Amino acid sequence: MNKKVAVIGGGTGLSFLLKGLKKFPVDITAIITVADDGKSTGKLRNEFNIPAVGDIRQVIYNLSEIDEDIKKLMEYRFKTSSDLDGHALGNLILVGMLNMTGSLKDSIGALTKLLDVKHKVLPLSEDSLVLMGETIDGEVIEGEHNITKARKRYKRIFYKEEPKVLPEVITALQEADLIVLSMGSLYTSLLANLICKDVKDAINKTSAKVMYVCNVMTQPGETDDFKVSDHLNVLTNCLGDGTIDVVIAANSVIDKEILKKYRNREEKDLVIIDRDNIEKMGIELIEDDILTVEDGTIKHDSIKLGSIIFSYMMRK
Repeated sequence: MNKKVAVIGGGTGLSFLLKGLKKFPVDITAIITVADDGKSTGKLRNEFNIPAVGDIRQVIYNLSEIDEDIKKLMEYRFKTSSDLDGHALGNLILVGMLNMTGSLKDSIGALTKLLDVKHKVLPLSEDSLVLMGETIDGEVIEGEHNITKARKRYKRIFYKEEPKVLPEVITALQEADLIVLSMGSLYTSLLANLICKDVKDAINKTSAKVMYVCNVMTQPGETDDFKVSDHLNVLTNCLGDGTIDVVIAANSVIDKEILKKYRNREEKDLVIIDRDNIEKMGIELIEDDILTVEDGTIKHDSIKLGSIIFSYMMRK
């Protein structure tokens, strides 16, 4: 019987992690934030008063085993002068199914079956959630898109109304052999899941190991100058000391010119591994050359990352 891994996150980071992890003999449950309110997803949320579907579409795409051309169809975005402009076809399909079934979970189940996804995909909640952020200077910002756009340092992330977490999410966390906190936006993708009381309680009560896959680059405003231990501190402040057992961090050597372009163009820097501080926290560090550069973009090697996660699970 395959071991069970619950992976928590949202956006591109979670999707990329799952793309590699699905190659290994594990049973995956992806738990996805539904607070995104930008671009196509934001338009659909405003029109239909629904949870965000964009991150869910990305995850389904990366877990799908169906023909590549059909997968690409899910990602197709309309370019037109009409109301369809900017919408991803997969988002529209999910909204159509949601209107038919009345349940985001059931809609995801139908689409994953259609696209030959062999793993489970769960939204954090069926609610139309509004994420809030309180900056270190006391400003309160409403909406996931605005939180990211503001490029501020945050002391607190919370929801306008407490989410009703899907019961299946709690079950997946309770039954997991490993819980993985995915790379991605620290505040709007990861904490957006972890701040829910039911999720926190489930993670704190689990006998599973808890792993964090650290971000490669800092995020302008939010995590400027953050080292690996700073990311871990944010997570332990939310979940409690001793919750995280292990962190994966990249020690790849990246060309200085590429790093310079990131700094000048996106105001991002490579996240530094501060080994002494991580050791003081009592968290195991797994570091490896797991980065690749494609078209000038720094990314995790999803297969290498999946291999490290799988190898860690097989220790037990």
